[in-house]
Amino acid sequence: MEQNMFCYQCQETAGCTGCTKMGVCGKTPHVAALQDLLVWVTKGLSAVTTQMRREDLNVTGEINQLITKNLFTTITNANFDPEMITSQIEKTLQIKKVLLLQLKNPEKLPEAARWSAAPSEFAAKAATVGVLSAKDEDIRSLRELITYGLKGLSAYSRHANVLLKEDKELDTFLQRALAATLDDTLTVEDLVNLTLETGKYGVSGMALLDQANTEAYGNPEITKVNIGVGKNPGILISGHDLKDLEMLLEQTEGTGIDVYTHSEMLPAHYYPAFKKYSHFRGNYGNAWWKQKEEFESFHGPILMTTNCIVPPKDTYKDRLYTTGAAGFPGCQHIDDIPEKTKISPS
Repeated sequence: MEQNMFCYQCQETAGCTGCTKMGVCGKTPHVAALQDLLVWVTKGLSAVTTQMRREDLNVTGEINQLITKNLFTTITNANFDPEMITSQIEKTLQIKKVLLLQLKNPEKLPEAARWSAAPSEFAAKAATVGVLSAKDEDIRSLRELITYGLKGLSAYSRHANVLLKEDKELDTFLQRALAATLDDTLTVEDLVNLTLETGKYGVSGMALLDQANTEAYGNPEITKVNIGVGKNPGILISGHDLKDLEMLLEQTEGTGIDVYTHSEMLPAHYYPAFKKYSHFRGNYGNAWWKQKEEFESFHGPILMTTNCIVPPKDTYKDRLYTTGAAGFPGCQHIDDIPEKTKISPS
C-alpha cells in the first residue's frame, strides 16, 4: 500500500496502526515530514550538546529551551504550520553549526549532528529519517517510545521554563536520551533500560512543573466553576500554559472584557491566584474535540496556547490565535515575550 506519510504517535492513529495518507488529527503529509525532520535535527543537536558536556563545555539555557520547544512543537495537535516548523529547523541547524566548531572531533558524531542543508533540500531528507527509517521493529518501537516519552518531558519542562523554573539534570538527560536514539550500537536491552529511565525522569518533570505552578499560583483547591456566559465581550483561551492565561487576565483587567477557559485550560480555575480576577468568568464548552462547534458559536477571539488544536473552520479561523509552540497556517501567531522564557544562561 502506498504511503504518503507514517505517524503513530497518538492513540487515535488510523486503524490503530498508523496514519499513512493524512493524519487523523488533520496533519498533512508535508507537515508530518517536516516534523520528522525537526525531531531528527533536534536529536542531532542533542548529540552535539551531549558531547559538549563530555568536554566540559557550557550548554546555555537558551539551547536547552530550543530543544524542548522543538519537541513540544511536534506533539499531537500542537503545530500544523509548515512555515513555523521550517523556521525551527533552520534555527536548529544554524545553532548546531556554531556549536560544532567548539568540539574536538565533530566528525565522529552521528549524521544528524553534522547534517546541514538549505530549505529546498528539507523534503528529500525528511523522507529518509522518519519513523520507518529504523528497519528492526523492536529497535524502532523502543526508539519511538523513548522519543514520545521525551516529548512529554519537554512539554513539562517548557511549561516550567516559562514560569522561570528549570532543572539542568532533566535537560541533560533529555538530550542524552535523544542522542541515544541515533546510536545503532545500542541493543534492545539497552533501549528497554533507557525507556525505564525516561519514565523516571518524566515523573521528575511533572514534579518540576507542579512546583512551578504552585509557587506561582498557589495550591489547587476544590472550586465551583461557572459554565454560563455573561453579557460582556469575551476571549476564550485553551491549552495548558498558565503564564499565557495570567498575561491575558492582566491585560484585559478593567477593560470590560471577560475571559473564559475551554477544555485543557479548565483546571486553571482551581489555582487561588486567578480568583482575584473578577472578569475570569468561567468555562465555555466541553472537550477539545468539540472545538469546531463550540468555537464557531463563541463569536469572540480564541487563544490556543498549546495543543490541542483541531483544524479550524473558515467561519472562525480569522479569530483563532496561537502562541508558543502552537501554530496553524492562516491563523495569527503571537510570538513569545523574551522575558517570559528567560532563565539562567548556563
